[in-house]
Amino acid sequence: MCNLYNMRKNVDEVARLFRADPDPRGNAGEFAYPGYPGLVVAEGRVRQMTWGFPLTLKGKNGQPLKPKPVNNCRTDKLDSFMWRFSFQERRCLIPVTAYCEAEGEKGAKTRTWFSLPDQELFAVAGIWRDTDEWGPAYSMVMTEACEHVQGVHDRMPAILPPSDWDDWLSGPPDAAGLLCRPYEMAMTVERTEEPWVRRSS
Repeated sequence: MCNLYNMRKNVDEVARLFRADPDPRGNAGEFAYPGYPGLVVAEGRVRQMTWGFPLTLKGKNGQPLKPKPVNNCRTDKLDSFMWRFSFQERRCLIPVTAYCEAEGEKGAKTRTWFSLPDQELFAVAGIWRDTDEWGPAYSMVMTEACEHVQGVHDRMPAILPPSDWDDWLSGPPDAAGLLCRPYEMAMTVERTEEPWVRRSS
């Protein structure tokens, strides 16, 4: 599942590409991590939201713990209670320059980046909702991995070509669900020596 991606365009550039209105700028950075802000296109606007739906867990004594961000939702689970109403009523596009997966042996995993060779920015299917904990929050839709990703992970973000953007945002749920499929075109795979977990010195 995707737990890291980057987005190297500013709000105005995203707004022009997606033909959306830019919201006032927030503090979303170039790298997006679960539980932190990122940009999405929703309701005709480029909006900042928190990446991940909050899941409240309880400690041993029943006390509520800090919510955990559930930042990925699988296509075969979109009809489950956690995702159903957001999928039916609140779909969004997530602008991405490249996304990252961990690759390698446990304890020595490195970062492998996936992008599209002909696009500086592409769109991933997302859903969103308002939350009491973090305000508006979004989750990334995951589908089966394509041939370029299979050696690293068995799932990948559902990448949507521009011709599918409007259908994903406003089409009926049954038709929108069919858009979430393995990416069929070429992808760029960049294997790095960057450690997956960056330890503070």
